[in-house]
Amino acid sequence: MTEEVKVTIDDIAERARVSKSTVSRVLSGSAVVAQPKRAAVLKVIEELDYRPNIFAQSLVSGRSFTIGVLTQNIGSPFYDAVLVGIHEGFGNSDYSPIVADGRWHLATEQTALQTLLDRRVDGLIVIGGSVPKEKLLRTGEQVPLIVVARHVPELGSRCVYLDNFEAAYKATKYLIEQGHREIAHITGALSQSDAVRRHEGYLQALSDAGIEPDPDLVVEGNFRRQSGTLAVEMLITRGRMFSAIFAANDQMAFGARLALYRRGIRVPGDVSILGMDDEPASAYMTPPLTTMRQPAIEMGEAAAQAILCLLNDGPFPNLQFSMELIVRETVARHI
Repeated sequence: MTEEVKVTIDDIAERARVSKSTVSRVLSGSAVVAQPKRAAVLKVIEELDYRPNIFAQSLVSGRSFTIGVLTQNIGSPFYDAVLVGIHEGFGNSDYSPIVADGRWHLATEQTALQTLLDRRVDGLIVIGGSVPKEKLLRTGEQVPLIVVARHVPELGSRCVYLDNFEAAYKATKYLIEQGHREIAHITGALSQSDAVRRHEGYLQALSDAGIEPDPDLVVEGNFRRQSGTLAVEMLITRGRMFSAIFAANDQMAFGARLALYRRGIRVPGDVSILGMDDEPASAYMTPPLTTMRQPAIEMGEAAAQAILCLLNDGPFPNLQFSMELIVRETVARHI
């Protein structure tokens, strides 16, 4: 096997007939280089297929060229879609993301967050989760920080977020407009702010329609399929009738659909279901799920662009997004 020959800055300088310092300035972009010399250096870099030593660059520049990303559940369609957007957002930059998984558990989140900081990342993107805002604010004083899918008012424009209250309000209002009044709600984990805001939006829509909210129609889930299944079993055990279910995400809507199927309850003939997120699988549920579309990939791209702006003092992208109602086949008019 032929040993790969490592190309050095000396090799580039000799072949381009410039000094090593000129090559360094071209690579780092730290100073203006005359166009003929710059062109000669770039031509040689391409010919020799030169790849800079990132570790050496970080020692010189004081940057690691990495961005820590704290997600909540690798394998979750929503969180993975945000990660796809983040990767795409860094596509034309010198930065690469390092991902840690909080697993929806506060202690794990905090450990993962500290691990990323210990790696000397140049910035952090935190997706959702329940890390206390005080901890996030302290972290934001250490490194550039962007928070996704969570609104922390004290962080101001550094939050990429949706109005979860408005989205849940619209979802519940749609069910009410279809004639439903006994609307069950499967919440997300109420330790998380997005779940709380969705619950509040649900309650406000009922109140504005003159419907008295019933605590027996609310069951706390944890954003996972199994909790949707268990929530429906709990609702049925309580003996409280309901004609529709608003699930705080599609995962729990999938679980709710399974529980209704096992009970011989037709969707939407007997009970309507409305979810939130518009995961790719939602269009292929039986029947296809009516849901609120969350632009996860676009939010990830915006987060990556925002962290790059913080690092380079560039103009900020738009970080506020809205959800869109996607009408499919799981909601029927209730007479």
